Amino acid sequence: MHNIQFIRENPSEFDALLGKRGLEPCAESIIEIDKKRREIIHSAETAKAEQNAASKEVGAAKARGDEEEFQRLRALVGEKKAEIAQAEIDAKTADDELRNLLMSIPNLPFEDVPNGADENDNVEIRKWGIPAALNFDAKEHFEIASIAQHFDFERAARLSGSRFVILRGAIARLHRALGQFMIDLHVNEHELDEVFTPVLVRDEALYGTGQLPKFAEDSYKVDGEHWLIPTAEVTLTNMVYGEIVDGAELPMRMVAQTQCFRSEAGSAGRDTTGMLRQHQFEKVEMVTICDPNTSHEELERMTKCAETILQKLELPYRTVALCTGDMGFGARRTYDIEVWLPGQNTYREISSCSNCGDFQARRMNSRFRADDSKPEFLHTLNGSGLAIGRCLIAVVENGQQADGSVNLPEVLHKYLGGATKIDISGKLI
Repeated sequence: MHNIQFIRENPSEFDALLGKRGLEPCAESIIEIDKKRREIIHSAETAKAEQNAASKEVGAAKARGDEEEFQRLRALVGEKKAEIAQAEIDAKTADDELRNLLMSIPNLPFEDVPNGADENDNVEIRKWGIPAALNFDAKEHFEIASIAQHFDFERAARLSGSRFVILRGAIARLHRALGQFMIDLHVNEHELDEVFTPVLVRDEALYGTGQLPKFAEDSYKVDGEHWLIPTAEVTLTNMVYGEIVDGAELPMRMVAQTQCFRSEAGSAGRDTTGMLRQHQFEKVEMVTICDPNTSHEELERMTKCAETILQKLELPYRTVALCTGDMGFGARRTYDIEVWLPGQNTYREISSCSNCGDFQARRMNSRFRADDSKPEFLHTLNGSGLAIGRCLIAVVENGQQADGSVNLPEVLHKYLGGATKIDISGKLI
């Protein structure tokens, strides 16, 4: 959520930064609602003071036998009481109006984020690895001869509908191995704190990270109270919901492997073949909660953690800085990591690492205190480290051989009982 004081003091800058996202100016509307709210609060405070003064004089008028003044003051107390009650109702209405408006406005990009309208304006920062020159036509993951039968879309559709998959045999084991490898690397080498979280959360958790109120259709509500998480960003970030964290505990660097659920609203016709875009998938998510002075460095660190996974898997990738028009709702800066998929002959997103500044912390009322200083809002960051299904796709497509078998990255061998490949029959050997 946005800092109303910043908007009051810097309306032109606020509108200019929103304009970079392609949005219309709205500072004037926000300030007008805020002004009305403050005027109502001031009126209520004035009425309260008048009520208190009249209440004190009622007894004095009674004591001196001034019945007329006594009745006048008693009526005034009643009038002020009613006036205060109405003002409180009006103030809550104005508060809700302002809060709902601020909750629906995306975060402001940092000044140096590349300007642009969409993904075509993103800026490549670096590349790692060189896509292999194949002497055969590369296939997509679900077409590779040795493993095609291990992706069971037909049975999954009978069970759950479109955009679900059942993984079997060697592919199910490879999927499990990838998740274990990622968690081990993040915990043992990157020193992230492993966390196991629920996948069902209440409304306030999604409000805290920005999925509500604007993106309700992108998530699944399972009853009157709970939602399925679209990412462990929700649970990990909300671990400090409403708290004042001891500054000595920062930075908090966490990682969790969870099932994730997305309705994929608005994505009809996109990536409908294979398992690239599913309603249910598994992901290793990183979240950092830190002092505002270190969030830029923490974003670089987090991005490096995600890139290291791909390097150890020997998967070519590129890292791009998202432009203002392509960033997510809660981000001030985002780096996307795109892995090479030879079956599609292109790079596809496999991780998105974002610095959200204090945007989520304000929505969660999450602060920290350094020494004896006044509490300040935290900065929050999140990033995929990585999406396991997409990583599996990249591993098998980059490891495919002309005969339909798949060579597996060396770093995974110990997670697969020493197996180094999936042979043409679909077995790990």
